[in-house]
Amino acid sequence: MKTYTITMTRDRSKSSSSATGTIQELVERYGYTLECGKSWEHEAGNSKINLKPKGIKTLIKNLNNAVNNSAANGYAGEHYNAEA
Repeated sequence: MKTYTITMTRDRSKSSSSATGTIQELVERYGYTLECGKSWEHEAGNSKINLKPKGIKTLIKNLNNAVNNSAANGYAGEHYNAEA
């Protein structure tokens, strides 16, 4: 199985954290973030969130949308990126 590293970077503090694993492991690791974003998708202007993405690009897109959905002003100031 191919492993990926996802790095989360915060705009203000420039701090970052990362996690490595297969797609399935990363979906489990970031499941709470995805669920939080999913709970706010019904609000106007928010994106739909897939809780079980199959690819790394889809997972990154859903993580970025999930944190923005959860933010009070629609912009979380957090960005997720992936490396193979």
